[in-house]
Amino acid sequence: MQGILEKKITFQEKKMALALLGRNDEYIDLFCKKFSCQITSRGDEIVIRGEEDEVSKVERIFQELMFLISQGHALTMHEVRYSIDLVLQGKEDSLHNLFNENILITAKGRQVRPKTLGQKVYLSAIKQNEITFGIGPAGTGKTYLAVAMAVSALKNKTVEKIILTRPAVEAGEKLGFLPGDLQEKVDPYLRPIYDALNDILGNETFQKFLVKGIIEVAPLAYMRGRTLENAFIILDEAQNTTPAQMKMFLTRLGFGSKIVVTGDLSQVDLPQHITSGLAEAQEVLKDVKGIRSVVLDDSDVIRHEVVARIIRAYDQYARR
Repeated sequence: MQGILEKKITFQEKKMALALLGRNDEYIDLFCKKFSCQITSRGDEIVIRGEEDEVSKVERIFQELMFLISQGHALTMHEVRYSIDLVLQGKEDSLHNLFNENILITAKGRQVRPKTLGQKVYLSAIKQNEITFGIGPAGTGKTYLAVAMAVSALKNKTVEKIILTRPAVEAGEKLGFLPGDLQEKVDPYLRPIYDALNDILGNETFQKFLVKGIIEVAPLAYMRGRTLENAFIILDEAQNTTPAQMKMFLTRLGFGSKIVVTGDLSQVDLPQHITSGLAEAQEVLKDVKGIRSVVLDDSDVIRHEVVARIIRAYDQYARR
């Protein structure tokens, strides 16, 4: 039987304590729900009392979160919850290196970094491979992180342009009946990517890059016949490509380029008799050098925690 242990964590600065406690002590409340030990805050210190094993785990998490705060990072409820879950799963060794990878700083000064182990694997795959498939449900950050990596590559001058494309399934890839020029026709289908670029670059820079052609937007059908060199190319919503479209797109890869393909195989909008090009590519290309497929799941969802529960419930229902 384990003995009762008491640990004190003292803060040199009050703002560190406030950041670690959360608004109205919401982070401490979360710890109390996850662990049976007693956690109380007393001015400039936190006291943890309970069984030795639990106290040690809570102290380890606090230390890692304090390190994150000391690096100028503003904690979120997701990061606190995910840190707790990692320790409870026995993966505390992964915690220290998880949040310390900074991809870039957004126009508003926010750091973009992986927030789950799955996201960290995904980013590593993008760095190390010419073609990366990011497959997973909504909210796992697969599109946003792909855009962040594209902007980072552009800023580091490893590519000269960013190309964004997406199958316009709802319009059958026939956009002629929509009003406006090509960009205006495609805009509704690429709104999630536009939102990410606006957030990362700021609207003024984003619009300037569009006008100069540094960022190019085109429907998937317009990729045919091209060789895309020195570019970072993102194919979003790839579950709605046909096998022929996927093969056509992947073979556009030119020298100095990188492709990231994102999609959610639980949201295929193709007619039932048509196989998803993303599903087929995942199987056909699994052993091809330079190509990596990363599957994200509900544990990688960084939206409201209820979103992860919804995804989990639907997955269980589908299996039944």
